Amino acid sequence: MDPWQRTRLLLKEDYKKIQELSVLVLGLGGVGSYVVEGLARLGVRKLILVDYDTIDRTNINRQIEALHSTIGLYKADILKERVQDIHPTCEIKVIKEKITPENIDLLFLEDIDFLVDACDTVPVKKEIMKRCVKMGKKFILSMGTANKIDPTKLKIMDLKDTNYDPLAKILRKEARKEKIDAKIPVVSSSEIPIKTFENQLGSISFVPSVAGLLITSYITLEVLK
Repeated sequence: MDPWQRTRLLLKEDYKKIQELSVLVLGLGGVGSYVVEGLARLGVRKLILVDYDTIDRTNINRQIEALHSTIGLYKADILKERVQDIHPTCEIKVIKEKITPENIDLLFLEDIDFLVDACDTVPVKKEIMKRCVKMGKKFILSMGTANKIDPTKLKIMDLKDTNYDPLAKILRKEARKEKIDAKIPVVSSSEIPIKTFENQLGSISFVPSVAGLLITSYITLEVLK
């Protein structure tokens, strides 16, 4: 039986557009790992997984690839294995490089339909935003999900409409500086961040996961337009 039969019932002939998708996901943490999961279960043609990091015990509370049995292994390698088990014919490329503004060209060498930024490096987010707008490439940026516990406050929106999001505030300022008038799609929460009074950011299982699946839904609906 076709694994995508029930998806086809909803999307009908438009499902072919989903099957042809090639998507790059930068950052395979709490948000990015669930983007990959959602896209794999949609049956997309190709996934490019970009993350240099290994799995740590502290990732277990929110990252789909993080298990006690995978601690110390590369996030990209474990997610590749998981995608292959879900969708064996998916073409998967792994890039285990730390992306910086200096080597960001690596992301734009790939033939992709969508770029998902789920990394936590502000200079890289700035550069992705600027380049994708300039190139007319479809993209979406994940804003902050740390120190938040209400997933119902998450929403896909234009960067200029965000509030109570420290990361979005930085990027709004950069967009004004660069005179970017185009719509910048982001997933962001309007929840006021919780103060932890520690040097570490707090996180919970059901906020970044919802953000990741919202990104998957955004990509799907954009393709179906």
